[in-house]
Amino acid sequence: MNLILLGPPGAGKGTQAKILAKKFDIPQISTGDILRGAVKEQSPMGIKAKGYMDSGSLVPDEVVVGIVKERLTKPDCSKGFILDGFPRTVIQADALKLTLGDMGKAIEHVISIVVDKEELLARITGRRTCRSCGKGYHLSFDPPKKVGVCDECGGELFQRDDDSEATMRNRLDVYEKQTAPLIDYYGHDSLLRTIIGTGSIDEIKQNILTGIKDGTV
Repeated sequence: MNLILLGPPGAGKGTQAKILAKKFDIPQISTGDILRGAVKEQSPMGIKAKGYMDSGSLVPDEVVVGIVKERLTKPDCSKGFILDGFPRTVIQADALKLTLGDMGKAIEHVISIVVDKEELLARITGRRTCRSCGKGYHLSFDPPKKVGVCDECGGELFQRDDDSEATMRNRLDVYEKQTAPLIDYYGHDSLLRTIIGTGSIDEIKQNILTGIKDGTV
């Protein structure tokens, strides 16, 4: 099964992608994770991508498309895959369609997770990460026992540059302008399954599975 998860930053794509990957025994391909890893390693691609990521702008297509192409050729994608965070533009969607066509594959379902903008801001700006071990927290939903201190290792908690309110608002604006058109793109091909991204994680998962089973919008 070849799936795409669409949705603005903070919509819960990553969480649901992990659940679906386990259920269907297919890999989750998150371009965000790949790019952040490259930034951490200070690779040439990572250095190039960092400026865009810190400002909330999209990483250039030539960087992202190349990463995804390489990933889809790996053996663990033979039974299917879940794309989380890609494509982000219609240009990338066209490139993906061509790439998959050359491989004799196609996208079967596009899950669009919809969440109110103010809810998204509350979700993202409350996130904190441990500098030492990388454990994540949320000031409202999953706070540490001691303010600013990691429960696991005692490390300092910080807010990532791309989780600040200013950057987040810019990221949402970028999404609306450049990524939201994908809803029309995949809707035209009858691949779109629209899911409301509020409620419990299990409720959202069940709604996604129903959309996949029924092939409904």
